[in-house]
Amino acid sequence: MDRDSGPRVPNQRAPLASEDAELHFSVLGPVRVRRGAQTLPPGSPQQRALLVALLLRDGRTATAHELIDAIWGEEPPSQALAAIRTYASRLRKALTSETLVSESGGYALRIGRDALDLAVAQELAAEAYKANAAGDRAQARALLNKVLGLWDGEPLANVPGPYAENQRTRLVEWGLQLLETRLDIDLEVGRHAEAVSELTALTATHPLRERLRELLMLALYRSGRQAEALAVYADTRRLLADELGVDPRPELSSLQQRILQADAELARPSEESAPPPQPTRPAQLPATVPDFTGRVSFVAELGGQLATAEGSVMAVSALAGIGGVGKTTLAVHVAHQARKHFPDGQLYVDLQGTGNRAAEPETVLGSFLRALGTADSAIPDTLDERAALYRSALDGRRIMVLLDNARDAAQVRPLLPGTAGCAALITSRVRMVDLAGAHLVDLDVMSPDEALQLFTRIVGAERVGAEREAALDVVAACGFLPLAIRIAASRLAARRTWTVSVLAAKLADERRRLDELQAGDLAVKATFELGYGQLEPAQARAFRLLGLADGPDISLAAAAAVLDLPPHETEDLLEALVDTSLLESAAPGRYRYHDLVRLYARACAERDEQPPAEREAALSRLLDFYLATAARVFAMERPGDRLVTHLEPTGDAGLTFTRLEDAQDWLYAEANCLLACARQASPGPPRRPGGGGGGGGAAPGRGD
Repeated sequence: MDRDSGPRVPNQRAPLASEDAELHFSVLGPVRVRRGAQTLPPGSPQQRALLVALLLRDGRTATAHELIDAIWGEEPPSQALAAIRTYASRLRKALTSETLVSESGGYALRIGRDALDLAVAQELAAEAYKANAAGDRAQARALLNKVLGLWDGEPLANVPGPYAENQRTRLVEWGLQLLETRLDIDLEVGRHAEAVSELTALTATHPLRERLRELLMLALYRSGRQAEALAVYADTRRLLADELGVDPRPELSSLQQRILQADAELARPSEESAPPPQPTRPAQLPATVPDFTGRVSFVAELGGQLATAEGSVMAVSALAGIGGVGKTTLAVHVAHQARKHFPDGQLYVDLQGTGNRAAEPETVLGSFLRALGTADSAIPDTLDERAALYRSALDGRRIMVLLDNARDAAQVRPLLPGTAGCAALITSRVRMVDLAGAHLVDLDVMSPDEALQLFTRIVGAERVGAEREAALDVVAACGFLPLAIRIAASRLAARRTWTVSVLAAKLADERRRLDELQAGDLAVKATFELGYGQLEPAQARAFRLLGLADGPDISLAAAAAVLDLPPHETEDLLEALVDTSLLESAAPGRYRYHDLVRLYARACAERDEQPPAEREAALSRLLDFYLATAARVFAMERPGDRLVTHLEPTGDAGLTFTRLEDAQDWLYAEANCLLACARQASPGPPRRPGGGGGGGGAAPGRGD
């Protein structure tokens, strides 16, 4: 099924049923909700539509806007948002607040997969496809009959709205595909005579469905009714020409010719199953780098997590960090060390999460299923079916899955094994806080010793030993970022006439540093560009402007001044940048850039910030903020001193303090940033519009 066909369902107000009884939801027919043996009232049609929209999202959060579109489409009523809240409130009363939760301005259902009939059907269908691929047609047929037995008429019957209509069409099609698969198995095992009556009724209901007519022709022919089989073809050809103006599909025409030729192979069902294929053992891990250096604690931590998969859990570790920090290198190294824990194989995929064309989970699952030995003909079409078959294929096996360069948690969820004995290792620039049960690891830059060790292993101990101080300058200029160090060291290793000091001098120029850090197809700037390109416009603006400030870090209040936004909006933007690893959270309420990321942010500001005067205006707002707040601190420390009355008025009111201790704490915390801002403002003309040079420079000094 597609990615929205997952599971879950809540409902309206519940009478006093046992609160502890399990909830069960049905969508493969009229929408029904049961708590234990009691049926709960499903509510109004629109409330059922809301329930369906949440159920079929597999536990993911649906925003209010998405729910409005799902229920009313392009013409919602004026009070649609209020109606959504009312429906959600009624459902919550019926299902409990633990089942229907509010998240990020939207709603989500928290239920187990076996609580929804659709999810159960998907799992059974995946098992059936697996059994059929293994040659166990009797088991496949029994499972498919069990799946089809879950249908109770038209799916989502009488549920209004465009979303329900689309899902209803999809589920009807899926049901027909399952029925065709079971009928195909019936013919393979010699049940052609009893299949004729069922196929006759189905072709009457779905006269333009050629696959059903193909199966009916084969069933009739194998029942000794050749003339009737050919008559079905003639009727199909006439109907398609009259209704659609097309000829039968090639498979149907080929079957007619084989019947006319009395093909002996066509007359014999495959009574004997082929021997089940032996499961393949994938070994897809990329090669580890020979000069892997340091990261001892991370190797131990991640290795320990992967080793837990030998027990009764499915281990998931998500490794996040800035571009170029070595996430893939570390993950591949750890995965190779952990191979002994996963004797049934290792799967790997680059999900291209930082590019414009991230890998689709459906495509990845198809690749994984083929690697696990599934024939192309046995791989279903939809995401949910593939995910269910994938989990079934991994059942009872110990396999590690390395999902590299993931875009977000939604991309990786269908790719997780989900069974004990397996493990998933994920790398991403995004911290996957919404990936339930994952062990989150934030990868920082190397320590100075590790950075120097990596540089030495690439360049050579002799050259580095002769210029140790210059080598330390080089790795510091690289911000201890592994990718930058590798590029710089590779350039030096390829130029025997350069000394380490020559390279250090080239990297000392901040305006040229990013241009120097590229070699072949490796470039620090290109790595940062991928992350920057994924930002929303407001996030990109914040990234550019905050990089202009010279201070070692920046507080939330100061950042709000730079961006000219309220603190709560500023915090949302900054936290989004932290989640994408373009900004670091130095402490609660304080943020900082990696040195090279700051240089890149400034380059983006020079290139993209329009109008260019906004760069000066942003720094002017920061200076005003520091000046105004420092002046308040000065006034509290020296009440009655009239010096502050002679300072030029600022465009920012600054922070206010009720206690002198709080004012002094602010001053001590901001001292380095305040001085950096003053130094940044002093060389050129005044940054504050209409201000004099003395007013702009003196106050920060006094506040200091």
